[in-house]
Amino acid sequence: MIPSKLLITLAVLLTTPLLLGGAVDVFPDFLPGIGQLDVSGRSLADVALLLNILLVVVAGVDVMISPSPNDIETEREISDVLSVGTSNPAKIILRSKSRTAMQLSVHDDPGELCETAKLPQRVTLLPWKEQSVSYTVTPLKRGSATLSAVHLRFPTRLKLWTRHEVRPLETVVRIYPDIRAVYRYELMASKNRLAEIGVRMLRMPGQGREFERLREYRYGDEIRQIDWKATARQRELITREFNVERNQNIVLMVDCGRFMRNETDGVSYLDRALNSAIMLSYIALGQGDNVSLMAFSNRIERFIRPVRGKPGIQAILRSTYDIQASDKAADYNLALEYLSMVQRKRALVILITFVTDEVQLSIIGESLQLRSLPYLPMCVLLQDVGLRQMADRIPETDLEAFHTSAAAQILTGQARQVAAMRENGVMMVDTSPDLLTERLINEYLMIKMRNMM
Repeated sequence: MIPSKLLITLAVLLTTPLLLGGAVDVFPDFLPGIGQLDVSGRSLADVALLLNILLVVVAGVDVMISPSPNDIETEREISDVLSVGTSNPAKIILRSKSRTAMQLSVHDDPGELCETAKLPQRVTLLPWKEQSVSYTVTPLKRGSATLSAVHLRFPTRLKLWTRHEVRPLETVVRIYPDIRAVYRYELMASKNRLAEIGVRMLRMPGQGREFERLREYRYGDEIRQIDWKATARQRELITREFNVERNQNIVLMVDCGRFMRNETDGVSYLDRALNSAIMLSYIALGQGDNVSLMAFSNRIERFIRPVRGKPGIQAILRSTYDIQASDKAADYNLALEYLSMVQRKRALVILITFVTDEVQLSIIGESLQLRSLPYLPMCVLLQDVGLRQMADRIPETDLEAFHTSAAAQILTGQARQVAAMRENGVMMVDTSPDLLTERLINEYLMIKMRNMM
């Protein structure tokens, strides 16, 4: 219990006469004229002593006649799956078992990985009634988190005390990457507004076997695609159009090495890579392709075997929500060797990584050039935002000029190695972290349209 301001004020006022009475006895020679007031001062001190005793009794009675924290039942309602970096709704339900109303202040303990908004809140809990407190929880990092306790605070009936209790109320939640991006994609797709999020949805006539429609002949169409029976009926050239191939294999390789701990705008490169990988997985599953995902550092952190159909996105989410960046450097040769054992069919292999110099890029290039394997390799290279800003700035001092020159030299070496990897048959996507998702999706759709897989 916490004494209220009213109780502290009354205690100070009633204690002052006692202090003055004690001063008369201790320092009679130093307080001239006090001796004449000795009798009245002692009488005042006696009255103050009685009032102090009465205040203690009243304060005790106030505790006895006031509701107890045990008269309040608490329950937390929140989804067991949250999205990192987004506001997730939550609710605390309070149930009264008291005969009197209570003015409650309610707060939630979100733990280390989350933060709350719209708290604390003050509510009036009526006798034998139920009241709910709505707020939001914003996870800061992926993984498993525990909301451990609810804080309750309310004044006693005479306002002399404030009762405070930390009510243990554990709720275990799993913090996933930003899965709401999937729902935003679905909403945009239903309204034909995908261009607003940077995705170019094109018709993808392919070279596959699944017939889609007949249309008029256009300049450049292959002769073998002409439907001669339909041409005879219509008396003009009619072309058969086919859908792109389905049931193709996509392998997403996500670097979880120490360099992926770098951040932009408070979000790590690993989180951005996982968010984009999940978004691409959802679209590829919707296209009828098979998707598998590998997370690796100096070891294989996680491998998700191929899944198919949009419900398969749940398997990917459940398997990746707790992946964290390692403090070790990524071993690309190890990852490719492991992939060669578990994925023997032809596949589009997409490596999402972040490196700082051309030496590491050359290692990646050598690892991806496994010509004996039926892979179509694509390397998605995240740019170093701070390095590019340093290279683009206009230096004002000799030290800044040195930094700018060094940054430009590093970027030039990277660009030279990226060009060499392209010449050796590795598709390269060099992008800033903010544009990763849309660039990745557009490249995948372009590969499907060109039937490169």
